[in-house]
Amino acid sequence: MRAPILNLLLIASCAGISLAQAQTATPAPQTAAISPDAIKQREQELEAARASKKSAEEAQAKLKAEITSLGQDRTQLNQQLIDTAANVRTVETKIDEAEARLRTLNGREQEARASLDSRRADIVEVLAALQRAGRRTPPALLVRPEDALQSLRTAMLLGAVVPELRGRAEKIAGELGELVALHKNIAAERDQLASDRDRVRNDQTRLTALVDERQRQQSSREKDLDAENSRAITLSKQVGDLQGLIAKMEQDLQSAAKAAEKAAEAAKQAEAKAAENAAANAKPGPSTFKDRSRTTPAILFASAKGLLPFPVNGNKIRDFGGSDGVGGVQKGISLATKPGSQVTTPCDGWVVYAGPFRSYGQLLILNAGGGYHVLIAGMERISVNIGQFVLTGEPVATMGSTSQVASILATNASQPVLYVEFRKDGTPIDPGPWWAANEGEKVRG
Repeated sequence: MRAPILNLLLIASCAGISLAQAQTATPAPQTAAISPDAIKQREQELEAARASKKSAEEAQAKLKAEITSLGQDRTQLNQQLIDTAANVRTVETKIDEAEARLRTLNGREQEARASLDSRRADIVEVLAALQRAGRRTPPALLVRPEDALQSLRTAMLLGAVVPELRGRAEKIAGELGELVALHKNIAAERDQLASDRDRVRNDQTRLTALVDERQRQQSSREKDLDAENSRAITLSKQVGDLQGLIAKMEQDLQSAAKAAEKAAEAAKQAEAKAAENAAANAKPGPSTFKDRSRTTPAILFASAKGLLPFPVNGNKIRDFGGSDGVGGVQKGISLATKPGSQVTTPCDGWVVYAGPFRSYGQLLILNAGGGYHVLIAGMERISVNIGQFVLTGEPVATMGSTSQVASILATNASQPVLYVEFRKDGTPIDPGPWWAANEGEKVRG
């Protein structure tokens, strides 16, 4: 019985105990020259890299063909944009959750190893007693904790150890069993995490291509787009506050002025429709936003309470009305995000400003109609243009790797932070009532 029992020495490797504690260690051989097997392995790796590159090129060609087939169909393009952005946001969330589970599992593994490591003397004593109880010379030690655990359980079932020794062995086996389970869980989580990261990379590549196509179509409709953007930046330097910026854009800039006019007209139409719905006792819900061909807001912004999604995956670090860290009051909310996170629109609206503005970094301002404006700041790159109408859930920007906003808006300058502010007739308002109560009620377009 000694042979399977002595495989418990595997616990030494799991607990950081070297075999030298039980027998004389054999010196490691000197590093040899590169073997034919190593050369063959490198050739295989190179071939795999070539195959991966070819696969990526084929995927790019296929994606380009798909986007070309969309032509000028704005509805289909909107559908693809919003659905792909939603997929990216969903996988980003799964990655965050998997990383949190891995941190927990790794912590438990360290605790299990520390427990075994603290009982080195007991383990060595048990191993020595088991060796004396055997009848044959033990074989070469196995190298997997699963084998050691199975051997130990088999020996105990056969009654090969005395009761007192059996109890101590069972306790060690229990700890080893937990470590084996943790290894399996960690491996599974890492495999899933790698798969999710590959998936989000593919979706991000697709999203980038779709955004480029959307902006290409937009540019073809607005010949003076570059001049408009340059003028917007110039005007932004002439004003000192956000309300002044909004007024200046909607008064002096042609694209923003047209967007403001469309927003006002759409608000009147939405009010008339809302009156009809009220008469019919129709309450707006997530399905209201499903029409991807719309060119005006689906409903009045005031009627969208409880329906809007956060524009990015992240944790709220500052809320409306709280301290801004310098003795003032927070006029919006701040969300800590991961580097490179996708930013989507929380509502329908027209872009009246898109560019840098003072301490806000990159700033996006949407006219949502009815006197409401939504301000989003702190992104590294904005992918929409002034005058453009965007739908709820449509990708509009990307976060950077560090904070792009002033320190009063962020708790950690090394972490990306998105700032979101709602305004009604120029006055900041609490956005809380507009956010969806839970993920199931969030709108994706």
